[in-house]
Amino acid sequence: MKIGGRQTPSPGSMPRLGHDLIARPQLASNTREKTPEVKRSDSRRRRIMLTVLCFAAAFSIVTGRLMTLGLFAGGDVRHVAAAEVREPVQRRDIVDRNGEVMATDIITASLYADARKVLDPRETARQIFSVLPDLELTMLEERLASGRAFVWLKRDVTPREQQAVHNLGQPGLGFRREQKRVYPNGNTASHVLGSVDVDNRGTAGMEYYIDNSDDLADGALELSIDLRVQHAVRTELAAAMEEFSAKAAIGVVMDVTTGEVVASVSLPDFDPNDPMGSPTRSRFNAATLGVYEMGSTFKAFSVAAALDSGRINLSTSYDAREPIRVSRFTISDYHAQKRYLSVPELFMHSSNIGTAKMVLDLGREEHRGFLGRLGLLTRAEIELPEAGRPLLPDRWTDVSAMTISYGHGLSVSPLNVVAANATLVNGGLSVRPTFLRRRGLREDAAGERVMSQTTSDAMRALLRLVVEQGTGRNADVMGYPVMGKTGTAEKAVNGGYAKRALLTSFLSAFPANDPRYSMLVVFDEPQATPETYGYATAGWNAAPVTSRVVRRIAPILGLRPVDTWDAPIQAASLLVSE
Repeated sequence: MKIGGRQTPSPGSMPRLGHDLIARPQLASNTREKTPEVKRSDSRRRRIMLTVLCFAAAFSIVTGRLMTLGLFAGGDVRHVAAAEVREPVQRRDIVDRNGEVMATDIITASLYADARKVLDPRETARQIFSVLPDLELTMLEERLASGRAFVWLKRDVTPREQQAVHNLGQPGLGFRREQKRVYPNGNTASHVLGSVDVDNRGTAGMEYYIDNSDDLADGALELSIDLRVQHAVRTELAAAMEEFSAKAAIGVVMDVTTGEVVASVSLPDFDPNDPMGSPTRSRFNAATLGVYEMGSTFKAFSVAAALDSGRINLSTSYDAREPIRVSRFTISDYHAQKRYLSVPELFMHSSNIGTAKMVLDLGREEHRGFLGRLGLLTRAEIELPEAGRPLLPDRWTDVSAMTISYGHGLSVSPLNVVAANATLVNGGLSVRPTFLRRRGLREDAAGERVMSQTTSDAMRALLRLVVEQGTGRNADVMGYPVMGKTGTAEKAVNGGYAKRALLTSFLSAFPANDPRYSMLVVFDEPQATPETYGYATAGWNAAPVTSRVVRRIAPILGLRPVDTWDAPIQAASLLVSE
């Protein structure tokens, strides 16, 4: 065939290079038997396709599961086990007077459920119980089947527990971020700090104060407590409780000028990290809430009232030869001297007879008024909600005045007694106790005058006299002279007094040459030991424990040791001859 003068091969005669190289082998493969190499290639293709199909199926299952969870969880996959983004309310830190942390918050997770979105309450409960065995299976089933939009399952879960629940992958479960209150010092100041409930709200102590006061400051709450002193007092009281087999012990230390409480211990106590893990008795703050008949420590206030009146002086004497019988009552002396006693002598020998007659000379109304000015007849106005109200007699009769003069018939809190004692030795100015750090000059804390400086000076000398020559000898400390008054009271039981159930105490101040701190140590029903020669009175337990405490805390408080024979201290012994 010619085209344009050229000879063109016919279609049948053209060389079909492309077709021959490709199509012909394919045609041959369809008509000839497959070779072994071809068979192996086909097998590989089939295995690859099967693998791809398996991956696709698995991906489809996962995708379907995620879509299901998204539908049941309101479109938020995080709801299953991720922490719900909600910023909890931060509580103020509590620190001691030196800035040491006493209470702070940490972030924790708490498990909850939206029961409307739980697919199988019984199975979900079983799975949760398998990783949180401390919960009750019945409780879990009931809450998960309740149909409610929000139910708590467990508060304050650990990170490990949170991960375990997360791995369950159950719809309707979630975690909420919460604040948890922690107390790094455990029991050390539990009654002062108080506690919080499961919602981190204050229920007692300074925690309650934070939530219910007008103090809206953002910084840490500074307490008057010195953790070092608090620890020392608690340690000594705990050891003494065991030594004397006492039911309870109390210790309070207060700055005599500012009223700042630097230590307040009530044993038994509790761990504020787990307050409900202790008995109810352990959660009772005996130092501020409890009220007690304080026995002969009250003689210090009665003598001060008499001297401040101006009608009675140190040379006045009273007949203590015979007990006083009034109606069905008999007033007698434990350390009977059976003679006339001057005011210093009746105080040093702790004469009930002499003190009762002295208060009758003073007058019951004047005695009552003086105790009122000392703050002993009213509830202490402190930051803690646990503040006991004194128990007064229904009628303040002459008999009432006589028994109250030596600490029976009137019940007050240990804190009230410590504050009143501070007034006795600080020059006669009233003291308002506080658990908050008081900044500024000490002079700015001066209260109203309750008694004259002269009366205060005389009381210092008399209190030192008790330690030098009276029932408080075991309380003294070399270098840190102590002054104070013992008290041993029979506990009121069923309208009477139990002779073998004693409340012993030692009310003190130190250093005697320049009083800076008022302190009270109390034991509930201490028992006699061989070392106390069979005695269970205050001079054999509360007094020596006071000595141990002062020896430990005086250096911590920055007090420098002094010569015990300095004139201002030794002068106390001269009162006996006046």
